[in-house]
Amino acid sequence: MKKPMKAALLLLTTVPVLACTDDAVTPQVDPDDPIGIELVEVVSGLSSPVFATAPSGDPDRLFVVERGGLIRIVVNGAALPTPFLDVRGSIVAGSERGLLGMAFHPNYAVNGYFFLNYTDTTGTTQVVRYSVSGNPDVADGLSEGSILSVAQPATNHNGGMLAFGPDGMLYIGLGDGGGGGDQQNHGQRPSTLLGSMLRIDIDGGSPYAIPLDNPFWNHATYRGETWAYGLRNPWRYSFDRMNGDLYIGDVGQGQVEEVSYQSAASSGGENYGWRIMEGSACYNPSSGCATAGLTLPVYEYGHSPECSVTGGYVYRGSAFPSMAGRYFFGDYCAGWIRSFQIVGGAAAGIQDHTAAIGTVSQISSFAEDGLGELYVVSLSGTIYRITAVDPGP
Repeated sequence: MKKPMKAALLLLTTVPVLACTDDAVTPQVDPDDPIGIELVEVVSGLSSPVFATAPSGDPDRLFVVERGGLIRIVVNGAALPTPFLDVRGSIVAGSERGLLGMAFHPNYAVNGYFFLNYTDTTGTTQVVRYSVSGNPDVADGLSEGSILSVAQPATNHNGGMLAFGPDGMLYIGLGDGGGGGDQQNHGQRPSTLLGSMLRIDIDGGSPYAIPLDNPFWNHATYRGETWAYGLRNPWRYSFDRMNGDLYIGDVGQGQVEEVSYQSAASSGGENYGWRIMEGSACYNPSSGCATAGLTLPVYEYGHSPECSVTGGYVYRGSAFPSMAGRYFFGDYCAGWIRSFQIVGGAAAGIQDHTAAIGTVSQISSFAEDGLGELYVVSLSGTIYRITAVDPGP
């Protein structure tokens, strides 16, 4: 089976799959690190929500990105009747395409800028900037400005996430261009933007500047925007808002799903291995692959019923101290939610929360509100808040 993007409806296209040579990590519950969580429904009845976010410090609103092209504001358990923004006329939506990502400028309270990632009517990835109107609950629909366009060879593996790092730079995750098996080897060619994590300075130039501390900013053939590469489809990633560490949920091919980790101390340039590796297993070649210089995942797992990792967030809210420092993530097909902490650069204290909360249908994303509280987004139309049974001291 060809591996679907985690937020998308399943694509049952058959492609060749090479055998893995290593076993994926089997999650183990650590009895010495128990944590009990609950899910509280926040809103339902949404249309294919794929993401949610809020400006930093905003105490009441959650901005929900619907794949079909609307951004809705949820307040007190209900979506406001007027959308924040409607871009349905600018996009092609369905499966792995549509309105996919949103990020507020770190200085949004002053400049009113926010950024979107969508696939336009030609299937091209567009990163654009908008402004809020005089009404804080409605965007200026005529304010769109183009930041970056990237042609997509196929309809899948578009990435779609946008996030500002603690350094104020905008990070853009791009998949390998789709198809199966990265036939054009984009993941291992930093001369293309595909299969990479980009890092751009949105305030330093028009439409952007390449930061001088990017690892390849003056390279003869590599794209200067590239921060890291070797990614298959980094559908959802996030920065720890306390220490700046980066967590990437990278969707696998047919056998292994992975979470990659980058310390805030990194100067970039990591090669996360695709298509040489699928997780910690050889992919192309199917055996005897060279791993020198590659950054392998801190956590991985196999398929059946799992199929597609949905990256999440490290909890840094204030309501539930017992969850502090744990990274929460899930699987689109299996519907479970797991968590771990990074200790010495490795995943530790792995917890599978299925026994406590069951499963969630079609986990398309996790979300952080303006105060750092965490949510789970279901493509089926419901958003839940993650809470702790025992908030902790």
